Amino acid sequence: MKKVELNNMKLINEFTNIQNELLPKVNLENSFDINEIKTIAGVDLAYWDVNNTTYGTCCIAMIDYYTKEVVEKVYSYGEINVPYISGFLAFRELPLVIEAAKQLSNEPDLYMFDGNGYLHYRHMGIATHASMYLKKPTIGVAKSYLKIENVDAMMPKDEVGSYTDIVIHGDIYGRALRTSHRVKPIFVSCGNWIDLDTSTEVVMNCINNESRLPIPVRLADIETHKMRKQLMDG
Repeated sequence: MKKVELNNMKLINEFTNIQNELLPKVNLENSFDINEIKTIAGVDLAYWDVNNTTYGTCCIAMIDYYTKEVVEKVYSYGEINVPYISGFLAFRELPLVIEAAKQLSNEPDLYMFDGNGYLHYRHMGIATHASMYLKKPTIGVAKSYLKIENVDAMMPKDEVGSYTDIVIHGDIYGRALRTSHRVKPIFVSCGNWIDLDTSTEVVMNCINNESRLPIPVRLADIETHKMRKQLMDG
């Protein structure tokens, strides 16, 4: 067996144990009053390679929940030392997420990730895992469906706000949510310290006519592409 494969197997065992240890700390109930939400921070990452070395940048875009105006934008970047392994993306991304969050001069009430939360093989997507360090409620918003246990997601009606729950072995992992008419749904899941209905409500309240994605995630995505280009050119 190749050395890379052996190293990955060791990482998989190590990472799985960590995820299993963190899982009991996940609470899919609101730890806050939704009426008290003032700011939401969107989080996304982008990668690039230079001379066989992978680099990444994490961008956080914070908005006012009511006016939808941008409050703050920050970023971090650095070399990526953890290989990509399906189901363990958080270990690859967390260092940059934590570093970017440290740059914020304002503390958001909630983080919204471009990725999954509870909708994950072990319920430990980036949105859920990151909550343990950010100490804030989190929501996962994915552009594509992570298929688990060979269960397909039932597509919601072509009506804005319609959804179907993703149920696997009787457990609701997340929700396929239609945010725009005649546009593909997004996949919403709880991160931590929030329930699925509230996650859906918050996401829908952050949708405008510019994208199927909620504003914080879309802005974070735009910023990562800008920063990646700037850093690559630099």
